Amino acid sequence: MVKPPLRTKSIGFKVSEAEYAQLETAAQASGQTLGEWCREMVLASASDAERRDPALAEIIGVRLLLVNVLGPMAAGEKVTAEKFNQLLDQISEMKHQLAVQLQQQASGKPQPEKTSGGKK
Repeated sequence: MVKPPLRTKSIGFKVSEAEYAQLETAAQASGQTLGEWCREMVLASASDAERRDPALAEIIGVRLLLVNVLGPMAAGEKVTAEKFNQLLDQISEMKHQLAVQLQQQASGKPQPEKTSGGKK
């Protein structure tokens, strides 16, 4: 039988009496101790955040594409293949930057400061 990894780190936080009762009820309903249940919920939440970040970037990318294509079309303009391909390239770059930014936020890494690009 393989032993699970040794848990040597601890996380703590304070809750109100009502919150504690709510957590305890949920843990009991799942047949777990409060500590096991909290650990499972926190780890599941962290995993969910990692999966949501790329999806959020993709959703924003699709929205940008729709707005930038349908807006001019609604105004009677024609979107050329060249313009469409430029939009796809720009949106791909924005999605990549957003995904990196979201991953940095999730991991707690500091984000590089944005520069204005202008001369002072």
